[in-house]
Amino acid sequence: MSDEKAQRKLPTLESLVTLCKRRGFIFQSSEIYGGYAGFFDYGPLGAELKKNIKDAWWRAMVHERDEIVGIDSTIIMHPEIWRASGHVEGFNDPMVDCRESKKRYRADQLFFSPVKVDGNVIGYVSVEESGTMQAEAGEKANELKRKQAVQGTLEAIELKEYTEASPEEYALIPSPATGKPGSLTPPRQFNLMFETQVGPLADASSKSYLRPETAQGIFQNFKNVVDTGRVKIPFGIAQIGKAFRNEITPRNFIFRSREFEQMEIEYFIDPDEETWPRVYQEWIETCKQWLYSIGIPEDMVGEDVHPQEKLSHYSKGTTDLTFTFPFGTQELWGIACRGNFDLGQHQKHSGKSMEFFDEARKEKYIPHVVEPSLGVDRTLLAVLTAAYCEDEVPNDKGVPETRTVLKFHPSIAPFKAAVFPLLKNKEELVGTARELYRKLQRRWNVAWDVGGAIGRRYRRQDEIGTPFCITIDFDTIEKDQTVTIRDRDTTEQVRIHLDEVEAWLSERIYA
Repeated sequence: MSDEKAQRKLPTLESLVTLCKRRGFIFQSSEIYGGYAGFFDYGPLGAELKKNIKDAWWRAMVHERDEIVGIDSTIIMHPEIWRASGHVEGFNDPMVDCRESKKRYRADQLFFSPVKVDGNVIGYVSVEESGTMQAEAGEKANELKRKQAVQGTLEAIELKEYTEASPEEYALIPSPATGKPGSLTPPRQFNLMFETQVGPLADASSKSYLRPETAQGIFQNFKNVVDTGRVKIPFGIAQIGKAFRNEITPRNFIFRSREFEQMEIEYFIDPDEETWPRVYQEWIETCKQWLYSIGIPEDMVGEDVHPQEKLSHYSKGTTDLTFTFPFGTQELWGIACRGNFDLGQHQKHSGKSMEFFDEARKEKYIPHVVEPSLGVDRTLLAVLTAAYCEDEVPNDKGVPETRTVLKFHPSIAPFKAAVFPLLKNKEELVGTARELYRKLQRRWNVAWDVGGAIGRRYRRQDEIGTPFCITIDFDTIEKDQTVTIRDRDTTEQVRIHLDEVEAWLSERIYA
């Protein structure tokens, strides 16, 4: 473990949720009606941050690459698309209900273990998946032993997914909600797609679905892009868009929700066996470098290579880039080699050729694909986690005080700078400050703040992640036309000429 990682103190999820609500980043959807589980609204600052993340991704993956083009497909598509892709039959999660509490669980996120004392089973414990579930299970085992007044040595708890339980164990495993054995149902498959109706009649012929992923919108447009985009292998098609999954247990804030946004690329390559391993590794590195470029520290990013036995039948390799969230290390970005499964399925079901004529090789084939797929909402949560910091800085009187600061990379910060006139009732200060503010507004989203003492304004901007604060004072208008620029992270201040402010900011925002 690096020294940097060892010293890093992660915020709690509660502190992030509280800050997001207080400062207008993220709100619970339908809050005035008690909220709606698994759905979230982005407030003024959250909408800006989210847009900046998407813009940074699109710029790096589409605008700065010659061989990738973008599309924007519909959320509702022909239902046959989802039959061809296998979603109608196979897009399921195992679901478990607690008959007594009515709480619902995903079976692969519910863990259990027999509790053994000197080799004898005295009962079972169960816990929901979390970064502390092993410790929680240990505490429950100790409590079970204490209640039964059993003497002897408690053996180590080895947790297994509820999907691995035998029929005999279903009656013995307690519900995490009640602690009572026998109230959990056996796992059953639950399709995650949201159904809807298209047209005036609500019958089987009008049934369709909200898309559960953006990938199929790319695949079904493959021939359209080939015929109009002047592309040749290798090339990619990128898309940013909404997707919907009726998650059994949405949780961990915006990490797992029912409505979310994806940034996805399908990168089409030739079918040669020596091609995909190279392209696959190149994309893993490209994805990591992009995460670093938006301010996510290298020591918070890991790799989880899926073992062969857990790969989908059509996958040649899958690697998840992971991130250290407040609730544990979880998947952030998936890079998968999907072969030619999707295009092959659409060719079979639609009757339309999905072959590509490779002029260089003078042959036709169905291309294979490498898919880097990233969630916008998860990325935003990772950015918030990495940026959140509590430190001490001196106040106006030189006394150290604790501040909360979001150390966003300037390129994705909601506001790139804030402009302050020293006093709000001095027209000459306000006028000069307004002129600079309007000038900077033409390039960036810039904040205007005249409320309270300068120190208080600094704290407000620190907490929403504004990297630079610019103060117009009496020296600006009476002496040398210079302004004070204060750095969010270091709190250091410099004075530069008014005419140099835009260039000074530009150099640092895009560094």
